[in-house]
Amino acid sequence: MSDKGRAFINIENVVASATLKQQIDLNAIVRVFPGVEYRPEQFPGLVYRLKKPKTATLIFSSGKMVCTGAKSERQARKAVLKVIDELKRDGIVILGKPDITIQNIVASAGLGGYIDLEKATYGLKKTMYEPEQFPGLIYRMDEPKVVILLFASGKLVCTGAKREIQVGIAVNKLQQILESKSLIFYEGTEKPLLPPLPAKELEKEQLKVEQARAKLAKEKPEEKDEAED
Repeated sequence: MSDKGRAFINIENVVASATLKQQIDLNAIVRVFPGVEYRPEQFPGLVYRLKKPKTATLIFSSGKMVCTGAKSERQARKAVLKVIDELKRDGIVILGKPDITIQNIVASAGLGGYIDLEKATYGLKKTMYEPEQFPGLIYRMDEPKVVILLFASGKLVCTGAKREIQVGIAVNKLQQILESKSLIFYEGTEKPLLPPLPAKELEKEQLKVEQARAKLAKEKPEEKDEAED
């Protein structure tokens, strides 16, 4: 199915980091798993690939790991745990459980309409648009804190999210802003609809935002007092 005139959000890549809090013998992994990629003279990390889920995990001697290629937060965590299980099963000593953190989520999206990028440069805050160098407009959103590339076709690329729900919130919010400022135009009588946001995840995210704002509000008076001292 063509993406033209269709609203969608697809998670393309989830980057997760993990820490094992111990040193790892990368040469021992090479001996047990000859299929891994390890060229220490070029790069200090070892590349461990999984077919399912299809991911690549960098493993460093410090015990740090970086997993790329997952299509969801769940899949990224599953991949890290699977790599560790396979290493342990074949004799690599790993003592504790990893601390796994989602570092970045890259998503593609489409709003099903045409965006006036020239007007959007002035209608949106924190933008960069140099069409002679790159056809997309770069927009930095404060809440959620993401960077979105906008194209005249209505296609988007969203990066910087830490949770999948943030991607959905950001794309929906952008669509509302574009519509309110008459920066997007749809063909046909019906506006293409983005996938609905899961209510429970949305509620959790809103609670986290409120808690973060309350914490920031508490810290600000303290910073002011310190400055006066």
